[in-house]
Amino acid sequence: MPLQPQKEKIISGWERLVAQAQTINQMAAELEAEILELKAIVSAIDSQINYLQGNRQARRSICKYLTISVPWVRQKSDESLILTTRKIDLFRAEREAALLAQKLRQQSKKKKLAAQRHKRNQRTAITDMSRSVQETLFNKS
Repeated sequence: MPLQPQKEKIISGWERLVAQAQTINQMAAELEAEILELKAIVSAIDSQINYLQGNRQARRSICKYLTISVPWVRQKSDESLILTTRKIDLFRAEREAALLAQKLRQQSKKKKLAAQRHKRNQRTAITDMSRSVQETLFNKS
């Protein structure tokens, strides 16, 4: 087997290193998705149990959540790699849903207020027009 020049070995090793880092990050993303799926299953079971119990008592979840993270490989600006961890935000979806609901409620409230102002303005315009017509008729007689 012919000997590879040193530079080619380094390039080959670097390519393997980058590929391995990408594999780790891909697996971390898949693990995060599986953890979020586990949380969704727990939530569904908790809801079913609460429904069956008729919400007679506040019941704790069948699962307790602590801060969790997955391994993650970052590349610095000098192209060196850092093996670290990345936190998984288990409650991001709930916060986003709550923010969206709040935003939609605010938009609905603004539309309702605008509709009320529009109706009030229409009534004022009709009243003003009615007075104007009455004044015109009164002035002509």
